[in-house]
Amino acid sequence: MLHDLLPHRVEARRILLATIFSAIGRGLTLPFMFIYLTKVRDISAFTAGLVIGWIAVCALVIGPIGGWAVDRWGARRIVVPMLLVEAAGVFGMGLVDNVALAFTAATLIGLGGGIIWAGVNVILSSVTEEHERQKTFGLNFTLLNLGIGVGSVIAGSIVDIERPSTFQLIYTLDAVAYLIPFLNLLFMRGVGQRLVQPAATGDQPAARKAGYREVFSHRGFRRLLAFSVVMTISGYAQIEVGFTAFAIDVAHVKERVVALAFTANTLVIVLAQLIVVRLIQGRSRTRILALVGVIMGASWLILGVAGVVDGRNAVISSIAVIACAAVFAFGETLISPVNPTLINALATDELRGRFNALGSMVWSISGIVGPVTAAPLIAGGRAGIWVALTVGGCLIASLLALSLRRLITAEQDGRELPSAETVSRPQPIAA
Repeated sequence: MLHDLLPHRVEARRILLATIFSAIGRGLTLPFMFIYLTKVRDISAFTAGLVIGWIAVCALVIGPIGGWAVDRWGARRIVVPMLLVEAAGVFGMGLVDNVALAFTAATLIGLGGGIIWAGVNVILSSVTEEHERQKTFGLNFTLLNLGIGVGSVIAGSIVDIERPSTFQLIYTLDAVAYLIPFLNLLFMRGVGQRLVQPAATGDQPAARKAGYREVFSHRGFRRLLAFSVVMTISGYAQIEVGFTAFAIDVAHVKERVVALAFTANTLVIVLAQLIVVRLIQGRSRTRILALVGVIMGASWLILGVAGVVDGRNAVISSIAVIACAAVFAFGETLISPVNPTLINALATDELRGRFNALGSMVWSISGIVGPVTAAPLIAGGRAGIWVALTVGGCLIASLLALSLRRLITAEQDGRELPSAETVSRPQPIAA
């Protein structure tokens, strides 16, 4: 099964291999930044939250600039140095001893991350055929989660809040892990070039170059962007802050149950993704995205059951919390291959960097919106309103996805075989 999902070109396979190594490094630090800043560096919880949120703000601001730069100079020239920028930020985070240094390190992490994800998506789409992109993006998401899970397990056996050097070690290892994709792209000179070369104008007056105006004039992409924003606010933005706060403060489960829930989330993604990408081949991408909204809305309803039980039955509350994370993960296995594939199906080569930058920017919103929306409602005793808003938002996202179907072609929607497959078949010899 894995062999069938691997892209044909060796360059794409090397990018996927580098993904899992860098994801392991990311997993070393991802679950522990808040604990590290508050318990080890004695930064207040409020300030630590601002530092973590600042990463998303920086990524959001740099995203459009990164998309323009990728189209202007090629993804490889932009991603390679930004890998070093983010690595420097990660390494610096392990050395912080005051708030100013924490914000400095967070800035570097946000600036690097705000460009790298979109740039790598552009490179990956350029080294894969149209008919294999959906499978490749799904496999990339699987390897990303597998690596993060492995890294989290390794870090859990290393860190000790009584020994700051253990946290410095995991941040150093995370920074070193960035060298793997850095060296990989550095020595793959044939990939990530500028997709469209500027035309020679001669004596003709220079025409206006295509830019973000053309991107936003694409009706189908605008609708996809609206879906992504609503789905992110109602889904991904809530899974880290809202889900945890609801589980602890409303469902009254133990912290270890929340840890088990995130473990279940990762296991479902890793085990189900390879099967899911095979099942969705040739099916309408817009309908799959609509199904994502229904599934994630259902996961919040399951979490609501845990809140109704309110800890009176610890077993039911715990099962509902874990089931919520598992069902949510199934929705992730659907959206992770389809969303980037659809973005690149709508994008033109000239503006591919900008299309992917805007698509990636949407996910940065989750790091900003999550704490702002979930924390006040749940802490203020309005958890029921929070559940209703998240479920309603997921269903609105489903309607937006369905409305996208009439704005794009059948091939872009994945209902027709791309021409690449047809061209690859042997043609009959004329008599």
